[in-house]
Amino acid sequence: MTGDAAGLRFDVHVRTGVARIAVGGRYGESALSVAVTARPVEGAANRAVVVAVAAAFGVARGDVDVVAGQRGRNKVVYVRGCTDELKARLGQLLGPG
Repeated sequence: MTGDAAGLRFDVHVRTGVARIAVGGRYGESALSVAVTARPVEGAANRAVVVAVAAAFGVARGDVDVVAGQRGRNKVVYVRGCTDELKARLGQLLGPG
């Protein structure tokens, strides 16, 4: 996780094709677990990750970007907003650990 004046960048691990969308929990040491119903076909899963992460952080979809890992399960996401609030929310979503 790295933050700058404009937002927060962090790792996510994505599960695709699940029955319910979910954002929360820890994968490995520090990645946020994100589950989406979309399959990884023609960018559908990446778009679903953006929507799910935006909803979980309470920001607009345009404030979320997948900046690395577009073709894999392990991605890096950048969320624009107040860094302190985003860090606090990420901590809540990751849970204890």
